[in-house]
Amino acid sequence: MPERVREPEQESGGGAEPVRGGPLRAVGLAEVYNPSMVPTLRPGDQLVVRYGAVVRPGDVVVLRHPFRQDLLIVKRAVERRDGGWWVRGDNPYVENDSREFGVVPDELVIARAWLRVRPPRGLQRSPRAVASWVLSAVRPLSRRLRAR
Repeated sequence: MPERVREPEQESGGGAEPVRGGPLRAVGLAEVYNPSMVPTLRPGDQLVVRYGAVVRPGDVVVLRHPFRQDLLIVKRAVERRDGGWWVRGDNPYVENDSREFGVVPDELVIARAWLRVRPPRGLQRSPRAVASWVLSAVRPLSRRLRAR
């Protein structure tokens, strides 16, 4: 099953609009639903994304699935090829990426992930558990390549 990403502006009933920032770049949120980017991203993680940002090899990106363009997915941009981007998931056991659907055209790559926000898992009762969560919950996404 492909990884799904939910954009707030696609939700019905008072969905949040992207916030304009910097040189007219929109900022929004996306939620990771499936495990194709484990260990970097887990289901339930929230991503702060920048729409229209420049993509470089190693960036985590949100793109429209080439075969189902109503479906948004999260992958790592591995390299630029003729006609677009070769993308891969960080999870070696999930092959729903360019190995399956080939190069992704530039117009289907819609945003670059900037920050990962990991929601708390379960009840955090001890001060040590809370401190550990705070230190790991919000993290910039590195461009270090993990895709294989």
